[in-house]
Amino acid sequence: MSLKKINKENFDEIINSNVPVLIDFYADWCGPCRMVGPIIEEIAEERDDVIVGKINVDNDPELAERFNVFSIPTIVVLKDGEEVNRIMGARPKAQILSLLEG
Repeated sequence: MSLKKINKENFDEIINSNVPVLIDFYADWCGPCRMVGPIIEEIAEERDDVIVGKINVDNDPELAERFNVFSIPTIVVLKDGEEVNRIMGARPKAQILSLLEG
């Protein structure tokens, strides 16, 4: 699947998907976010069983607030619309993928 830009207009449709959703909360000015970005893109291309998306916290602060995101990057995994996993900070691909298993 391709990487999805998530915003308040498409948020509900995406999180209520019947497949897991991995969301990267980021900002363009954030150095660690730029390190994680290519990893998130790789996962989006490699995994057809997951929706992978990004939320720009500067453009959609209400979505960041809804998930209590106070530090970026924060990566959240949702299943059936409910949060099941979360990590903060730049992490290696294997650690990000492990969020989908939990």
